[in-house]
Amino acid sequence: MVTKNLAEELSSNSYPGRGIVLGRSADGKHAVIAYFIMGRSENSRNRVFVEDGAGIKTKAFDESKMVDPSLIIYSPVRVLGKTTVVTNGDQTDTIYDFLQQGKSFEDALRTRTFEPDGPNFTPRISGVVELETNCYKLSILKSADGDESSTRRYFFDYDAPRAGEGHFIHTYEGDGNPLPSFEGEPTQVKLEEDIDAFTAMVWNALNADNKVSLFTRYIDLATGETETRIVNKNQE
Repeated sequence: MVTKNLAEELSSNSYPGRGIVLGRSADGKHAVIAYFIMGRSENSRNRVFVEDGAGIKTKAFDESKMVDPSLIIYSPVRVLGKTTVVTNGDQTDTIYDFLQQGKSFEDALRTRTFEPDGPNFTPRISGVVELETNCYKLSILKSADGDESSTRRYFFDYDAPRAGEGHFIHTYEGDGNPLPSFEGEPTQVKLEEDIDAFTAMVWNALNADNKVSLFTRYIDLATGETETRIVNKNQE
């Protein structure tokens, strides 16, 4: 698979929707995580990321303008021991609960489907970073070409990740009505050594009108210590 430039992938798509990047830093010393959200409506854009323990949650920037919190207020990131879960919806809690019970990432997602927001039927994208087993996983749950009666579940498992390499998955192929769902395997991308350079690269490459919030985290593979960055357009 060709390793692509993440900034170019982001800047060439005005509306990738929500996206997850998982991988290893260029020096091989850190697990890398990024999660971003975008929005077209005022309700979607009226959000910020805030820290919530070891994870994060979405929150209305202006509570008086919040219309429908059902699909936009959730915990994108939760941490269970040496495992970090990151998703684009409330399936974060499903995965966390299953892992806590000794069950698997895959088991959890087999109980879920895409989002009930027809005609888009937004895919549920999810990832997990497992320091104990030196791997990360990604998944996407989609409708069958817009047919809400059929669910398609895809799982991708990356064992012994290589330095400077990651994988990027997002909800939409681009803008449209209805929004076209992501297709194919996660994109293999090059990653930065430094979290600040990485954060700036991702944020600056996202469409200026549609980007809402970005979370990045580097986890030291030797010590488990984390560095986190949060960027919110509403707070710039």
